[in-house]
Amino acid sequence: MAGDGFFHTFFIEPLYNGLVFLMDILPWPDAGLAIILLTLLVKLLLFPLSKKSIKTQIKMREIDPELKALREKYKNDKQKQAAATMALYKERGVNPFSGFLLILIQIPIIIALYQIFLKNGLPVIETGILYSFVPAPENVSISFLGLIDITKKSLFLALLAGVSQFFQTRFSIPAMKQQPKKSDATFQESLAWSMNVQMRYVFPLVAFFISWSISGAIALYWTTSNIFAIVQELVVRRKIILAESKSPQNQQAKHGK
Repeated sequence: MAGDGFFHTFFIEPLYNGLVFLMDILPWPDAGLAIILLTLLVKLLLFPLSKKSIKTQIKMREIDPELKALREKYKNDKQKQAAATMALYKERGVNPFSGFLLILIQIPIIIALYQIFLKNGLPVIETGILYSFVPAPENVSISFLGLIDITKKSLFLALLAGVSQFFQTRFSIPAMKQQPKKSDATFQESLAWSMNVQMRYVFPLVAFFISWSISGAIALYWTTSNIFAIVQELVVRRKIILAESKSPQNQQAKHGK
């Protein structure tokens, strides 16, 4: 697995060293448990981006009636419709593309894990790419909890990845109430409907097939990431709702009743 270059230096080596370090401090060097812990650490590091993305989703739902009104008002002038939509986004402080960065970050991590587990990176420890402060464990178990070899395909873990992706998407992206009629639907409405259906039903299948076709290590990472995302969104949403309920405007509204 030795190599050089940007990807190897900034993705493969940090992840590899992180896994080895976690396996060394665990009671027993289980690579599966190390993946779970590493995934949690990565998600915590990305928490500021995730929190911003969740806030954006909440704001998008709040301004949805205004967006529909703009689409109806400028249905015959796509240029004005686009300009008015972007102006509304700017006014409300919404960046509709904020979630894409989180998705893009997942791709190199998955590729790096593939390189680590399927390109002779584990269970043999390559001490040549270890950082000076990372000790190498004497033995490494690639059998998760002594049951599943995560360097090979695992139908069970792949199913967990697909199912967890379904619930994570279902929770974060609410279903559209009805499909827009083709006769009067705008391009944006048709695209939004199509993307909604694909994210809710097609993407979980994609997660399953990718996890199944690569290895149990990828499936374990994907499952852990999805479960963390669900819990994270529950916590952030609750905090946002509590903060809004204590805002001066809401307090005045309560006292005015």
